[in-house]
Amino acid sequence: MYSEKVMEHFRNPRNVGEIEDADGIGEVGNPRCGDIMKMYLKIKDGVIVDVKFKTFGCGSAIASSSMATEMIKGKTIDEAMKVTNKAVAEALDGLPPVKMHCSVLAEQAIKAALLDYSKRYNVHIEGLEDFDFSDPDEHE
Repeated sequence: MYSEKVMEHFRNPRNVGEIEDADGIGEVGNPRCGDIMKMYLKIKDGVIVDVKFKTFGCGSAIASSSMATEMIKGKTIDEAMKVTNKAVAEALDGLPPVKMHCSVLAEQAIKAALLDYSKRYNVHIEGLEDFDFSDPDEHE
């Protein structure tokens, strides 16, 4: 049912924790399934130099958070903006259809943290103003 990569990121999640002096913090959740993701970004010269997450949720939510942080660490803001839920799911070698909302939450957490960063530092991030933060189950 779950790929080896999903199981690996669930058993040994990367970048767990929080960043005390984060430049951007995003929290998203799905009230229906109870998953809550919080992502912390440290950004220097337009590059995500550190990223941490805290996720309350199922194994797929934890694995999606872990993979998403791996995908954006060391990347520019523009590169992070291009990470989609489908890219997260593919990087995990797929998620069961009923768990795809977890990858949507991971994408939303990245964008929410970037939105927080853009507001704090008055930085325009292309495409962020049009991003859809609606219920992840509506994206499947």
